[in-house]
Amino acid sequence: MIDAEIKFYIIKLIFSGIAAFLAIMLWSKIRDAAWMSLVAGAVTGYAGIVYELLQKLGIILAGKTQVLGIPLSSLMFAIIPSLFVILAFILMLLRTK
Repeated sequence: MIDAEIKFYIIKLIFSGIAAFLAIMLWSKIRDAAWMSLVAGAVTGYAGIVYELLQKLGIILAGKTQVLGIPLSSLMFAIIPSLFVILAFILMLLRTK
């Protein structure tokens, strides 16, 4: 990996790690479904960054199952955090009616 790419991953890991840590701290205090979905989005987003980094370093190989030419595991780590955030917004909108 290029030096700039390593620095970029370090920055992503630091900030998403802080977000995931704070989300878990919030999770222990609030049991609301919408907030729990946001927490799950932050945690799975961090897991996706770690997974992507491990793939780039060659520690983990991408699965053979592909969807539209994209490894399924990479696709899931890209989609699931957004799905949790979408679910959280939907739950918040339903609660305000």
